[in-house]
Amino acid sequence: LERELAAVCRKVAVKIAHGDMKRNSMTPAKIEAMLGPPRHFTEDLLDRDRVGVATGLAWTASGGDLLFIEVVAVAGTGKLVLTGRLGEVMKESAQAALSYARSYEIADLPHDFFSTHDLHVHVPAGSIPKDGPSAGITIATAIISVLTGKPVHRRIAMTGEITLRGDIMPIGGLKEKILAARSAGIEMILVPHLNQRNFSEIPAEVTANLKFHFVEHMDAVLAFALADPTASESPATAR
Repeated sequence: LERELAAVCRKVAVKIAHGDMKRNSMTPAKIEAMLGPPRHFTEDLLDRDRVGVATGLAWTASGGDLLFIEVVAVAGTGKLVLTGRLGEVMKESAQAALSYARSYEIADLPHDFFSTHDLHVHVPAGSIPKDGPSAGITIATAIISVLTGKPVHRRIAMTGEITLRGDIMPIGGLKEKILAARSAGIEMILVPHLNQRNFSEIPAEVTANLKFHFVEHMDAVLAFALADPTASESPATAR
């Protein structure tokens, strides 16, 4: 943000030096004319509910960001394929998420599914390294979405570390993650129950107009996140 503001100031200073203006108020249209079109279109990826695509929240050195987890099942021998420049901790989270998903009871799932299919977990923006345990529940949600055929609500984001039994552990960087969700048009955020104590440190204007659910187990996450494919309305807007 500081770099972009500095770029605007430099362009205005050049115009003043050329005698084109003495004083000017910025508007969104003028900002885009000076800086060019927006470089990030995160909200464009939230155009519809999709099977196997869940929205997570990540902390970065420059603030928060949305993390899209994609999962597909293909014929294979039961391997877990991980791509997207994932660090060791995130790879372990994916392994834990898969183990939980394998223990999750799904009606009509063939008993030999996991021995005859590979699961490919991909996190787009492959040029950016990603690590940390807080994508665990997002990965598990995307996997179970594929196994059940139920899409994930596009306007629900989540963050939390998962255990093998589906319990949800607390995470860090909550304020930055909430800001990222807010700017992308997310409507509901699923947060570990143990992070509820951190909300006293977050200004009210950051959380305004967002719905939060504090979850302790994956059962609660899936109840909110997975959509009924026959329903026409998303609970992100219905609740």
